[in-house]
Amino acid sequence: MSLSRRALSWLIALAIVTLRITCRVRVYNDPRPKLREAGLPYTYSTLHAHQVAVVINREPGTAAMVSQSKDGQLLIPAFKLMRVRPKCGSSGGGGKGGRAALQGLADNLRGGDPAILAVDGPIGPRGRVSKGVAVLAKQTGCAVINVVGIPTSRWIITKAWDRLQIPKPFSTIHGYFGEPLFYQVGESIEDFRLRVEEQLNALEQKHDPEEAAAAAAATAARPPRRRRVAA
Repeated sequence: MSLSRRALSWLIALAIVTLRITCRVRVYNDPRPKLREAGLPYTYSTLHAHQVAVVINREPGTAAMVSQSKDGQLLIPAFKLMRVRPKCGSSGGGGKGGRAALQGLADNLRGGDPAILAVDGPIGPRGRVSKGVAVLAKQTGCAVINVVGIPTSRWIITKAWDRLQIPKPFSTIHGYFGEPLFYQVGESIEDFRLRVEEQLNALEQKHDPEEAAAAAAATAARPPRRRRVAA
């Protein structure tokens, strides 16, 4: 990483820690106390657009999937300052990096600490959940808890594929949880992935309908990414 990008990464870290200090968090339908009481591991499942708001309300020791892209690497200092354990890879779980990152999340869950996945990252389409969270649930038996983080005041990067949201200092972040989802024996990865996707998108549509509609329209208008053709 170049010196300028290293400096930028620490500026991002300082900004996120400032948000952690100045923002208030309120949560609704929080399943975590009952899951902890039952000794059940859990992973947060959130939209890439909501990752800043959600990571602010994390427990120390949470493991987070971080994109191997240059932009993803910028978040590592912030995560370390917040005692979040970065695992580099793709939420799709593909390739050596993705498999290694999923294994890191699985190890964290088996050790009794949570994990967090921005399940439609790192490149979208927005709202389409990748299979990695389903693979993780099957491997570990963890609960998948969908959560959307809605700040009362925020910046929205409308040109980004995910319309990334950044809470403004001193705002209140409202965290809305879905009911915990568990992988069922005999269920296909695709069927479980769809269950996670449907509940997560429904949460945003219920609690942030205007932004959900704007994001859906922007995604529909965006030209599809071209797949690379193998040589």
